[in-house]
Amino acid sequence: MKNKKLTIGLFGFGVVGEGIYKVLQDTPTLNAELKKVCIKNPNKHRDAPAELFTTDANELLYDETINIIVELIDDAEAAYHIVTTALNNKKCVVSANKKMIAEHLEELLSLQKKNDVSFLYEAAVCGSIPVIRNLEEYYDNDLLNSFSGIVNGSTNFILTKMREEGLSYDKALKQAQELGFAESNPALDVEGKDAVNKLTIVLQHAYGITVKPSEILHKGITFLHGSDTQYANEKSYNIKLVATAKRINDDKIVAFVLPTFVNNQSQLYNIRNEFNGVLIGSKLADEQFLYGKGAGRYPTSSAVLSDIAALRYNYRYEYKKAERGIDYHITKDDSIKVYVSFVKDGEVDKNDFEKIEESYISNSRKYFVGIISLQKLQDAEWFYNKDVSVIAFDGVEVAGNIILEKEHLSLVDLLEA
Repeated sequence: MKNKKLTIGLFGFGVVGEGIYKVLQDTPTLNAELKKVCIKNPNKHRDAPAELFTTDANELLYDETINIIVELIDDAEAAYHIVTTALNNKKCVVSANKKMIAEHLEELLSLQKKNDVSFLYEAAVCGSIPVIRNLEEYYDNDLLNSFSGIVNGSTNFILTKMREEGLSYDKALKQAQELGFAESNPALDVEGKDAVNKLTIVLQHAYGITVKPSEILHKGITFLHGSDTQYANEKSYNIKLVATAKRINDDKIVAFVLPTFVNNQSQLYNIRNEFNGVLIGSKLADEQFLYGKGAGRYPTSSAVLSDIAALRYNYRYEYKKAERGIDYHITKDDSIKVYVSFVKDGEVDKNDFEKIEESYISNSRKYFVGIISLQKLQDAEWFYNKDVSVIAFDGVEVAGNIILEKEHLSLVDLLEA
């Protein structure tokens, strides 16, 4: 296996880009040279030689000596142009732009196959936690039952502060912004869109499913009310924004992102502040737990450098699950248990529910717990009402069938299957 020379063109020189530059200088065993960096603002002071920088993307994209493009910019549209041009010029690409990847995944997979190059993006999902590589390699079988995780550090920080310090959502968000855990415009994080983008990528590597982020049911934390936190505390739950994918039979997958009541038996219960945590369920190995920082300079740099190092040996994702012939698909015909809180009578249509298990009425706020199909939930107008909270319950039955991660099959059963 050949350790080939890597000549890198880098887009973006923020905290992660600068970190990559410094590590490449200090790590000669990577056999990698950073030849050029494309930046947006040439007048900004940077701790690197001036001749390293350019504002002309073509200097990197059309330089035949550059064989690796590392894309670390925030603009998803610009990132799409960079990545597609690089792939078409037969350059390998490393990216951390989960929005761009999720929205164009099918096209990007086609381009890398057509041009016979690698496209790696471990940093796009959970930062330093090696989620994608694990799903690609370790769980390369039909025994994978479930994926559930806290995949957005900003929302987890906010929810931690609301629970532990009794802060309002607005105050917790402000603190997250002041500490750099949330952007000045935090919509992608707090509305659940960032988590959905990551789940879209996970579905490809877990089950070979290509789906658009808009097709996945999701709701963020902007709708949560103080009384919801009080309910969680009374029941000994923790509220987390959880991205979930579960196999419910041979070819059907349930996938959604929702605020979720997590009980203290779950590993996700104690994930605090900006940390991420992922549970991967398997018939043979039960649950595996991965934990670490999902964002920030060093966690993201770690994942990007791991991808760069893998390219020395021409590593690429094989997407074997998509080519295996099992036609997994997303279904919304199944049901979940949810808590719904609201202000006015009639604000939520109870006829949408298959069953109401619990109800509470007060002068200030009302709630009930019920069973509802995912399709009904996504179609309901009240689901998008800013005065209505919707929180799922973790580990419940789906469509009357115990989810597959709860099955315990003997080795004899598996060998005879």
